[in-house]
Amino acid sequence: MTRRLTVAQALVTFLAHQYTERDGRRQRLIDACWGIFGHGNVAGIGQALLESEGALPYLQGRNEQAMVHAAVGFARQRDRLAAHAVTTSIGPGATNLVTGAALATINRLPVLLLPGDTFATRPADPVLQQLEHPGAGDISVNDCLRPVSRYFDRITRPEALIPAALTAMRVLTDPAETGAVTLALPQDVQAEAYDWPEEFFADRVWHVRRPAPDPAATADAAAAVRAARRPLIVAGGGVHHSEAEDALRALVEATGIPVASTQAGKGSLRHDHPADVGGIGHTGTAVAAELASAADVVIGVGTRYSDFTTASATLFAPGVRFVNLNITSFDAHKLAALPLVADARAGLRALTEALAGYRVPASYESEYAAGKAAWETEVERAYAVADPGALPGQAQVLGALDAVVGEEDVIINAAGSLPGDLHKLWRARSRRQYHLEYGYSCMGYEIPAAIGVRLAAPDRPVWALVGDGTYLMMPTELVTAVQEGIAIKVVLIQNHGYASIGGLSEAVGGERFGTAYRYRAPDGTYSGDPLPVDLAANAASLGMDVLRARTAGELRTVLAEARAADRPTCVYVETETADSVSGAPPAQAWWDVPVAETATRPAAVHARRDYERHAAARRRYLGT
Repeated sequence: MTRRLTVAQALVTFLAHQYTERDGRRQRLIDACWGIFGHGNVAGIGQALLESEGALPYLQGRNEQAMVHAAVGFARQRDRLAAHAVTTSIGPGATNLVTGAALATINRLPVLLLPGDTFATRPADPVLQQLEHPGAGDISVNDCLRPVSRYFDRITRPEALIPAALTAMRVLTDPAETGAVTLALPQDVQAEAYDWPEEFFADRVWHVRRPAPDPAATADAAAAVRAARRPLIVAGGGVHHSEAEDALRALVEATGIPVASTQAGKGSLRHDHPADVGGIGHTGTAVAAELASAADVVIGVGTRYSDFTTASATLFAPGVRFVNLNITSFDAHKLAALPLVADARAGLRALTEALAGYRVPASYESEYAAGKAAWETEVERAYAVADPGALPGQAQVLGALDAVVGEEDVIINAAGSLPGDLHKLWRARSRRQYHLEYGYSCMGYEIPAAIGVRLAAPDRPVWALVGDGTYLMMPTELVTAVQEGIAIKVVLIQNHGYASIGGLSEAVGGERFGTAYRYRAPDGTYSGDPLPVDLAANAASLGMDVLRARTAGELRTVLAEARAADRPTCVYVETETADSVSGAPPAQAWWDVPVAETATRPAAVHARRDYERHAAARRRYLGT
């Protein structure tokens, strides 16, 4: 039996019949398709989505990159078991996908990209928006997506869709391989009819595996931990993706090993669990940094050890041994570790069993308990409001939000100075409350991701935290939230510039050059008065309900009102200027940003001296 459909109609029908299953729970794999239509997809995928009569729901976006961000937020909230597709026209619509695709792949999150492509049959050459490459006739702008996709294929004949679509689903559902998957679709092929085997459209369930670790590797890892007196667990995003929080808690309660978390792993333990010592690395807590610097064994669970986590290879002591539990062999072998290549939940359970009877010394537990208590005092100090009638600092904004949210709320951020403050200060109350995209740290992620998270979890209050720099990058999806009635909450912090990069610039001798949103001064620098930009009015013009908090004292009341709102709502708050924005404790560990080796300006000369002092502490971790 066959069914005659266009390639686009066949693909949409196929996607509507794909499912995932893990631990006996089945759900649709491709839950919806975002799209902006142009000549490269309007008569293909666009017509097919209309023809499907809602079998694959359609979501209208305003910016192609933002649509990918929304899809990524959705997939993360659904533990990578469900995803969205994104379709675009050829040309700029397709190239706008590249940043989102890189973000998805770096963070190991699934998204299916369906960009239109130039004609396979080449009836006219070039067509509108076609890139001409003198040395290769088969290159199009979609080839930009190859290095940022986990799988890429161009469907130049109808029958090629069958193996390509099946491979695409395999990669999307493989926890070790997942990321952005791209099927480039020439616009003539999209509209071409073919007789498809009915089996192609049958319900297909992709079983998401939980591979257990090799018994010998588990024994080696357990032996290394048993020999340790100061072990430390570094919890990464893989703990959340595997739903391994209970297994992690069982291990630490049996052994007393403390847990520090990466940006992606924060919330693996509740903030008030005795073994949770907060964030680790450049943006982490003092207690985590102290434990890391003296640890004899570090157990990484679902982390890829970014430079922020390792403080650019200066955080951990010489001679430390790493044990890495990770679903990917690539990450499990980093830092010359003893690798446990396995699902995080399965691996933690196996390690707990192998460590039966082991517990860290009581003096070690007392040490990190004291450090945890001391850091909590720092959090309270940063959150405290000295003058309710003054502008709040950024840390005080977080303190007010901390007082308003519940366990079910989701806090989303990605870039600027907020990630550092959140990693140090935020009290994560549940496994999915803390949603930081820090693999790519992409400005503009927060608002569309909040839409994706809310679509994945419609009963949870979802907050997008953005500074003015990030907001101005990509506020467009506020219109989508208003159109669809997606009641996200946006906290828009106006501090008149790029606060994070301004601080970094000052630290490396750049003197905050080009980081403030101000008029030009007579000397040519941007050091005049702040720009008279009313971002609250901008948000209102896009359809948002806007609440203004004019003082630190008003902030908590306004945030509570926003939390209760059933419409998309923006809380606008002006904070201290960009050169005094945070109020949080300073960095507890180094981050390697090279400084000019030769310079005449004193700030850069002094910064280079500091850089050379810190860089001397970098080391290679080569095992024993």
